[in-house]
Amino acid sequence: MTRSIDTLVSHFPFLREAPSTILDKLTTFGIIRTFDSGTRIYWKGDSCTHIAFIFEGEIRVFKCSETGREITLYEIGPGETCILNASSILAGMKYPAEATALTEVRALMIPAEIFRELVDEYPFARTFVFNQLSQRLVLVFELLEDVVFGKLDRRLMDYLIEKNENNKICATHKTIAQDLGSSREVISRLLKDMERNGLIKTGRGSIELLGQ
Repeated sequence: MTRSIDTLVSHFPFLREAPSTILDKLTTFGIIRTFDSGTRIYWKGDSCTHIAFIFEGEIRVFKCSETGREITLYEIGPGETCILNASSILAGMKYPAEATALTEVRALMIPAEIFRELVDEYPFARTFVFNQLSQRLVLVFELLEDVVFGKLDRRLMDYLIEKNENNKICATHKTIAQDLGSSREVISRLLKDMERNGLIKTGRGSIELLGQ
């Protein structure tokens, strides 16, 4: 039991303030699960019976259109949890996006009722959730601003077409971001989405246009 608690607290330092009673509940009723790379963890409309506290690996949270196109909202890794997962539990709503394991993921799956108790009764837990929320909101608003208002996805594709030689572009994500007046993180997310949608193929320092 002590080893499980030590592992949990080492990954989620905010729980150092937690009393032993709630830590015991988290480790007693929480379930350690491993998800293989590519596993769909949540589908849009799922009920969230548990929340994942990630120990290892990365999860991609994204939206999918009716035509099958995808756009990444954010990615989460060790020491983090999915804020949409948390808000779905706290608000009693269905999961509004999709979540897939990018790598093998190891996580503690905490029952929804215990997570609600943690957030309801302990200010340090609410602070953790609010911090996670603010970080994700910043990323999502940056993405919305670039994609919806600035139509950055279209500008990015035009850029790749203009710069290509024999359907290949030799440029780093940072260079492209600087040329388009955006951030490297946003450009990287858009390039990943284009690759998933079969428009490009990325390599180290290069991008290949497909179907041109």
